[in-house]
Amino acid sequence: MASGFFALLDDIAALMDDVVVMSKVAAKKTAGILGDDLAVNAEKASGFVSSREIPVLWAITKGSFVNKLIILPIAFLLSAFLPLAVKVILVLGALYLAYEGAEKVYAALRPHHPKKPSVLTQKLSKEAILALEKDKIRSAIRTDFILSIEIVIIALGTVVNETLPTQILVVSIIALIATVGVYGIVALIVRMDDFGLALINLNERTNSLSDAVGRFLIRALPVVVRGLGVIGTLALLLVAGGIFVHNITFFHDLVHALPAVVGEFLVGLALGAAVLLLVQGTVLARKKLRSN
Repeated sequence: MASGFFALLDDIAALMDDVVVMSKVAAKKTAGILGDDLAVNAEKASGFVSSREIPVLWAITKGSFVNKLIILPIAFLLSAFLPLAVKVILVLGALYLAYEGAEKVYAALRPHHPKKPSVLTQKLSKEAILALEKDKIRSAIRTDFILSIEIVIIALGTVVNETLPTQILVVSIIALIATVGVYGIVALIVRMDDFGLALINLNERTNSLSDAVGRFLIRALPVVVRGLGVIGTLALLLVAGGIFVHNITFFHDLVHALPAVVGEFLVGLALGAAVLLLVQGTVLARKKLRSN
């Protein structure tokens, strides 16, 4: 009996060692998506009065947990009974990532829509503000659902040849990090300006160290959000390109002579641009058909 118990403990320890190692690998693979998730949600949770930022962020976080609860069982079932589907979804997700990255590059180079005023600058009733909040929360949860699928599938792709218990533990850990970690950091980011203001009001002196730090944090907030957007866009293209290079022989052979980062970025950007042209061409064709 005792030997059986200790054998069980040994099996559990071995399993946890595998989980730790594979979790590190999966975290590296999903880092780009987590960066984009962070940038997107930092933008989604900003633009509200200070008292509403955390409630809005908490509503999005709860929606993110629900998304993971829906996606994880489906992903594990596919891995158990139809593992080829995981690779197919991984490649399809890479197309979406490349498209999203290329679209952001295009929007940055040729902004074609005027920036909408934030809730803070609009003179709206309380009911209208709450309605806008609900719309923004729904939009954020939809975006989170798409990003969550990508995160789970990429994480699952790194452990698809492992045992099912290892897959479940590793992917669940990554999903938890994707929610708690990302939204925890977002909460810190959106409160930077409030923390800075608190430092400024800490004493009555105007040239104190706390004032300088406070002013720095207030000025840094929009820069941080924009910087995360740029990093997230680059990460999208790199992750997408990496999926194609590592899973499709043609793309691997095409760029194998280039440095890995350069090759993956070029593949991601080229495929993203192709999908973007296809989508925009389809939209224009539909508009012409409707006008005729």
